[in-house]
Amino acid sequence: MTLALIVVAVTLLWGVVSGSFETLNLLLGAGFGLLVGFILRDRVKATGGLRRVRAIVALAGLFVWELLASAIGVAVLALTPNLKARLRPAIIAYPLLVTTDVEITLLASLITLTPGTLSLDVSADRSVLYVHVLQLTNRETLIAGIAAGFEARIMAVFR
Repeated sequence: MTLALIVVAVTLLWGVVSGSFETLNLLLGAGFGLLVGFILRDRVKATGGLRRVRAIVALAGLFVWELLASAIGVAVLALTPNLKARLRPAIIAYPLLVTTDVEITLLASLITLTPGTLSLDVSADRSVLYVHVLQLTNRETLIAGIAAGFEARIMAVFR
């Protein structure tokens, strides 16, 4: 049953991300869902399948929201007359709560896919993720936002 839920969730996510719910596109999404299901089959427990699907949908929804909001923010920033004055690039050390390779990779990927941020490196002890930010206003607010957003949703999916 868990494999079926993963396939359905990835298929729907594929349709949303690609913007097309045509049959062939959804079949491609289902193929990716099967691949993801077989890769994660040892990590996904049979119990709590519906809870996990809700957590995956919540993570996907948050990503789409962050993607849209960040894309608009970066577009507005790029169109401002005095771009140099508005840029405040910085590299921050983000303390990781996620511990497994899959969780860290997913968090780093989601951060990189969000416009205006880029994951640079993970510390050797895997406790810190270094992130480049295009416009940093407050370091603590950014860290709290990542922790309460992407990282909390990732932990809900995998734990």
